[in-house]
Amino acid sequence: MLVILLLVSDLNQYFSLERIQSEQVHIENFVADRPLFAAGIYFIIYVFLAAFAFPGALVITVLGGALFGFWVALALVSFASTIGATLSMLLARFILRDLIQERYRNELKGLNEGIEREGGMYLFALRLVPIIPFFLINLVMGLTKIKVTTFFLVSQIGMLAGTAVYVNAGKQLSQITNLSDVVSLEIVLAFLLVGMIPLLSKKMLELFRVKKAYSNFKKPKTFDSDLIVIGAGSGGLVSALVAATARAKVTLIEKGEMGGDCLNTGCIPSKALIRSARLASDLRRSVVFGFKPMTASFDFVELMERVNRIIGKIEPHDSAERYRSLGVDVHLGIGKLISPWEVLVNDQKISARQIIIATGAEPFVPSIPGIDKVPYLTSKTVWELKKLPERLVVLGGGPIGIELAQTFSRLSSDVTLIEESPLIMNREDSDISAFVRRALELDGVKIFTNHRAVSIQESGDSYNIVCQSEKKHETVIAFDNLILAVGRKAKVDTLGLEKLNIKMTPRGTIAVDDYLRTTLPNIYAIGDVAGPYQFTHTASHMAWYATVNALFGRFWKSKIDYSVIPWCTFSSPEVARVGLSENEAIQQGIPYDIVKFDVSSLDRAIADDEDRGLVKILTQRGSDKILGVTIVAEHAGEVISEYTLAMKEGIGLKKVMGTIHIYPTFSEMNKYAASQWRKNNTPAWVFNLLEKIHILMRW
Repeated sequence: MLVILLLVSDLNQYFSLERIQSEQVHIENFVADRPLFAAGIYFIIYVFLAAFAFPGALVITVLGGALFGFWVALALVSFASTIGATLSMLLARFILRDLIQERYRNELKGLNEGIEREGGMYLFALRLVPIIPFFLINLVMGLTKIKVTTFFLVSQIGMLAGTAVYVNAGKQLSQITNLSDVVSLEIVLAFLLVGMIPLLSKKMLELFRVKKAYSNFKKPKTFDSDLIVIGAGSGGLVSALVAATARAKVTLIEKGEMGGDCLNTGCIPSKALIRSARLASDLRRSVVFGFKPMTASFDFVELMERVNRIIGKIEPHDSAERYRSLGVDVHLGIGKLISPWEVLVNDQKISARQIIIATGAEPFVPSIPGIDKVPYLTSKTVWELKKLPERLVVLGGGPIGIELAQTFSRLSSDVTLIEESPLIMNREDSDISAFVRRALELDGVKIFTNHRAVSIQESGDSYNIVCQSEKKHETVIAFDNLILAVGRKAKVDTLGLEKLNIKMTPRGTIAVDDYLRTTLPNIYAIGDVAGPYQFTHTASHMAWYATVNALFGRFWKSKIDYSVIPWCTFSSPEVARVGLSENEAIQQGIPYDIVKFDVSSLDRAIADDEDRGLVKILTQRGSDKILGVTIVAEHAGEVISEYTLAMKEGIGLKKVMGTIHIYPTFSEMNKYAASQWRKNNTPAWVFNLLEKIHILMRW
């Protein structure tokens, strides 16, 4: 507004080249009489012009060279322009950044991450190109999260060369007819080249690093396959399928069972046992459904046989026979990388131009004194149980621990769950955690939060686990069986990554870039072995990107998109989430509105006697744009999909509310939650006005 005011009032005439040239003698006399005062006035005026992007700054720069000489003018202009640019950047940040960042948070996420990593380098390159308006650079940088100190120092250095050119031109101020004469095409190209030096240097260093990494290995002249996939879990199977569909020759290697953990020891068996436990729970509540009291009578061995039957039904979908029929060369054995292009499996060397690592993860075993003396179970080995545990301790209050604790408790085990954090499900908000805790306790699970396992002791035919609370109070819990559910670690031990110097993250996963490439660009990693999410569906999601990039990356490649990732904990009620939780919004400083819908008022939930839970939605402040949704309810994992699609496609709550939902269904909770948002965001005066209008219309 200030710049517009200056232009409208025609004050820019005082900073035109013609006006400065006509007044040059008078200005030079003034400077000669009062040099320090003149320098101070010049400095202040320059800061003002630079801060508010006034077009007279270039003329004043040239004038400085004429008035004060090259070195003095260079110092004055350098600091004044940097201070002004920094003020301009801060004004843009103060006025626009929060609005822009809030409205385009997902779109700007990549830019913010890039600026955080390499903002100084890009700013330096931009500052060295005179044809890019400095005020535009200030504005754009103000919308990012670049540090003020970084902006100031890089701008000071980056603008120095251009400043020197214009200041030096002041020697011939009276002879300049147009400011464009000051900077020739050759100078612009030179600046552009200098500006690109940091970026080009980085690229060259990266190419040198990669070339050096490959230098210790001899690349085969020909290849056995186009693609080798190590690991036949959900990610590896999708990669092999995509590659085979694209008519590539693909080799798939699996050292264990086809289908990986999800089919054999994770998603499928756990959901099968959860279903059986749900029936046992329903039978115990038979009176609620109008039946006489019932008891759940079962043989645990038969329950586990059912689990294995279900695995057997799905197994053909993931079998080696099926994939061979699709044209995939399947090898069962340990795959070890012996070069960037070669894998050794069963003493056979197989080569390919591209390799995808999809070996997954395995349960983490904590270092607790005495744990080596206990025949502990994990999410992988619990399916080997032949007898229902009488006294079971579950260590870990995350999704796996919660699902197993509730399941075994419903099957009549005496279950104690121990969690070191203050909350179970500590990735979720406290109200969600509290809701799930109450549900587990109603099913008989005893929960100790803020308790850390410090030792395990043998006690006759059973064991004791000693836990210490936050206040150092000790609790001793007797158990017959122990399930460890404290996390998972990437399976990389047999891959031979050390020989190839493939970089790992501090979490022990394989480090990958936005294209899922490892340190060696022809080797990719997906799923649990790479992270950042350890879900079956994200492994499949990553698999598509990695496979397409591996096969066609020389022509076109895509960055992995993690913007909308849903997940679900299959407790009862289920807990499903997509996008931000309230805690995450607070931690990231994102303004939000919140709306909740109580599932106890949903007709279908009442009819099913499952009327407990809530829908919790975070929206952009003052908007119906969805930032995140958490649903605690039966079938939450199914119902959340509508919000996942809405977030992916930028659909707001108004359109969710306007969509017809079948009655009576659990999916109606989405419509009612959106309607609650509409009600919460309609001003009270609107309803008061409507009431008065209706009164008048009745006359």
